[in-house]
This record gives sequence, structure tokens and C-alpha cells, in this order.
Amino acid sequence: MSEHSATTTPEAQMRTEATGTNRMVLLDALRGLALVAMALYHFVWDLEFFGYVAAGTAGTGGWRMFARLIASSFLFLAGYSLVLGQLPKLRPRAFAIRFAKIAGAAALISIGTWFAFPQSFIFFGILHAIAAASLVGLLFLKLPAAVSFLAAAVAFAAPLYLRSSFFDMPALWWVGLSETIPRSNDYVPLLPWIAPFLLGLGTAKLLHPLFSARRSRSAGTRKHPWMTPLAFGGRHSLLIYLIHQPLLIAAVYLFSLAVPAPAPDPARVYLLNCERACSNENSGISCSAFCGCTLAGLKEQNLFDDLNLGKIDVNTDERIARIAGQCTMDAQSGEAQSGD
Repeated sequence: MSEHSATTTPEAQMRTEATGTNRMVLLDALRGLALVAMALYHFVWDLEFFGYVAAGTAGTGGWRMFARLIASSFLFLAGYSLVLGQLPKLRPRAFAIRFAKIAGAAALISIGTWFAFPQSFIFFGILHAIAAASLVGLLFLKLPAAVSFLAAAVAFAAPLYLRSSFFDMPALWWVGLSETIPRSNDYVPLLPWIAPFLLGLGTAKLLHPLFSARRSRSAGTRKHPWMTPLAFGGRHSLLIYLIHQPLLIAAVYLFSLAVPAPAPDPARVYLLNCERACSNENSGISCSAFCGCTLAGLKEQNLFDDLNLGKIDVNTDERIARIAGQCTMDAQSGEAQSGD
């Protein structure tokens, strides 16, 4: 054991690993692995956007859970890293620089998606959440790990019990307690998504001093070959996050010019979009029954084709309202049938 390792406290070792040349390689590698998973998910999203996979694929089922797992991992690692960088003594300048980079990148994402997808631009995505959670995390740095874990549990449960129409105003969408889910290509509100951040923060406070002490007693840390590229990506995660999706979209777009995607089935697209909207509204009815019923009603009255062509305004057309009203009652009574 060297003299340096014998006299370095676990807390001081935490700072060295986070800010010096002896970075925590495993943490960087885990962040790099999360980047790979994110790129895979975004590739599927791009394939859906250009029509190569069924509409709704990236936002439903296993892919939806995969996306939530990726977001949780980024937030967990961000909370863990905050402890490594700001304990045992807060370093305001380092924090401000890191925060400015993340907040600035989040602003670029909002501006870019506003022009690319104005109806579903990213106004509070994963970078916005990490920036906001970092500010909140400062309040927990000096508190026991158990407090962070308790706060994480409260944050996770809050949207289940505290939703209110008061938060439906756009200025409060970032909180995560609105009754109507806003439309966005990446919506990661503070509640419940600060929960994994606080879990990471508490885990670092609880376990990292033990890891640091163990590493101080060891003669050295063997590096696995697979860690090198992942750790490199983890050290440049913000840059990779900003450039990977434009590159993926460009690649899929160029491919689509040579091999156009097959035309989607309008009925299937309608059902997927209808069920997604119905689920977000938490209407308490069977969404599959309701959407199948409305599809059948639209076809029966020869309205489906005009609806797809944008010739009908669903918000003002009385025929649409009558079909929706009847199908709502049928779905509530269990009489609605699934559409073909």
C-alpha cells in the first residue's frame, strides 16, 4: 500500500476519481453502455418515423419499458456523479460549468426539435431533467443517504396521488403532475423522474466510500478491454447525445431514398394512435374496444378516408362526436367490438 493511499480518506478519493486523471472507469463505462442502449432505441424510433416498423412500436410494450430503463440509468448515474464531484466540499465553479453545459445542451435540443417537430418538440426531456435534478440534488448532498431514498420514494409516488388540473398549464408541465399528458418526443418531468437521480445520489453516499477504501487497499485495478470504448463514450456522453440522433436520422433518410418503406395500413395506424391517446387520457374505459368501435363507425359512415386525408376536423365535426359518444357508452357497457 502506498503512502498516498494510506493517508487518503474515502471522501477525498471520491473527489479524485470524479475530477482528476484517475476517473472511475466503471462509471464512465456504464454511462457509455447507457449511450449504446439509447442509440439503439432511437434507431428503432427513426425506423418507425420513416415507416419501416409499425406505428407505435417505440412508444408501447417492451420498447417503452426499455426507454424508461435507459432514462432511469442516466439519471441514476447523474445522481451518483454529483456526489463524486461535490463531496466532501461543494465546488460551485465546477458545478456551475457542468450545469451550464447540460442546460445549454437541453436548450439546443428544444430549439432544434421545435423546428423539426413543432407539434411534439422536446420542452423537458432527459437533459432538462438532469439539469433540474442536479439543482435539487444540492439540497441532499449533506443529508444522510436514507433521506435521499425516502425522497425518491415520495417522488415516485407523487404522480399517482397528486395529479391536478392546476398543473395542466404549459408553464407547469415540467413538474409532472398534470392530468393531461403533454405531447412531446421526449417527456421526462421532474416527478417522478427525480426518483432515480436521488437513488443514485443516496447509493453513492452509502456505498462509494466503501468502494474507494477497497480500491485504496488494492495494488491496482485491472481494466477489461470491453470497458475502453464504453468509457471513452461515457467521458464524452453529452457530445455523443447531441450528435447521435441527427446522424441516425440522416442515415435512415438516405436509406429511405434508395429503399422506400412500404405504405402503412391506415386502419392499423388509426388504432395505434387512438389507443395511445385513449390511454393517456385515463378515461377508465377499454381503449381497444372504444377505438375498434370508432373505426367501425367511421368506415360505416364513409368518413374514414376523409379523416385520413385531413378533410374532417375531429374537434368540431358533429358526426365524429356522435360516433365517439356512442362508442364511449358501448365500451363502458362492454358492447363495443374490436374493428377489423
